[in-house]
Amino acid sequence: MIMGGELLVIALLCYVAGGINGAIIMSKLLYHEDIRKSGSNNPGFTNFKRVYGLNAAAWSVLLIDILKTALPVFLSAVFMSFRYDMWQFGAQFAGLFCMLGHCFPVWYGFKGGKAFIAGFATIWFVDWRMTLIAMAIFFLLLFTLKYMSVASCTAALSCPISLFYLGYSDVWVEVMAVAAAALVIVRHYPNFVKLVHGTESKFSLSSKH
Repeated sequence: MIMGGELLVIALLCYVAGGINGAIIMSKLLYHEDIRKSGSNNPGFTNFKRVYGLNAAAWSVLLIDILKTALPVFLSAVFMSFRYDMWQFGAQFAGLFCMLGHCFPVWYGFKGGKAFIAGFATIWFVDWRMTLIAMAIFFLLLFTLKYMSVASCTAALSCPISLFYLGYSDVWVEVMAVAAAALVIVRHYPNFVKLVHGTESKFSLSSKH
């Protein structure tokens, strides 16, 4: 039986780690600005790229946001596997709280990003097959429709669906996968509004916009 105290510690540590925001850190460190006051005001990789360009700083933002999730998720999965033979549960549980930390960071007044990259870093440790399916959907939509929001949310939605058919170790893994996908989709609500009004920016590999 899982000890509630252990889950609480994992949840708190992952939430705190998830609150580390690469875009905010790099914008203040390198440009002496707050990314939350530029572009779409979202402290994430996409907005950082639009404002400052696809440069080394932007890739650093991406790396920070991946590592801050991947490391605690991996360690939590190892711990849960060792203690209870529940690797998949440990990974999904830790990932969900890293995503919550990214969206509602205590460090930045609970105003954070949209958690797609944190979610992407999580799913590799939950089921690599699910991840490959999500990646295929993401890149297909991104380079055809060119809307990051549509690609991100569709890929996120595909995760609990594909996991359901691929199989999960515990029903709570599926429940948390649904919650994680819902979190990403809800956080992209402003983008859907822009899509309806035809003002949503399209993704480009060029330095800006």
